[in-house]
Amino acid sequence: MTVKELTQEQRHEQALEKYKLDAPQLLEEIKDLSADDQKDQIQWAFEDEAEAQGLQPWELTLKYTCTPEEFEAKRLELHREAAEVLGVEWDEYCEMNNLVV
Repeated sequence: MTVKELTQEQRHEQALEKYKLDAPQLLEEIKDLSADDQKDQIQWAFEDEAEAQGLQPWELTLKYTCTPEEFEAKRLELHREAAEVLGVEWDEYCEMNNLVV
């Protein structure tokens, strides 16, 4: 299944699974929590990681589920869609979101 065939939720779940492989210390810290609490902690840590990288959580999801070559193209495609939905000119949207294209 390619990135385009995955739903946003499936892509995010796949990204969280890959993120957990990169965060063994987090898994150790939360191992005694309930499954629901573990899921919440992983989600919050994922969001913190996105922020630390200067990304939105959905962008980090793309980073974990795309090849490096696909990432930037897909990221810009989704940002363009967001600009259209918001009714904001692309140049203005880029400036508002610190996007360099």
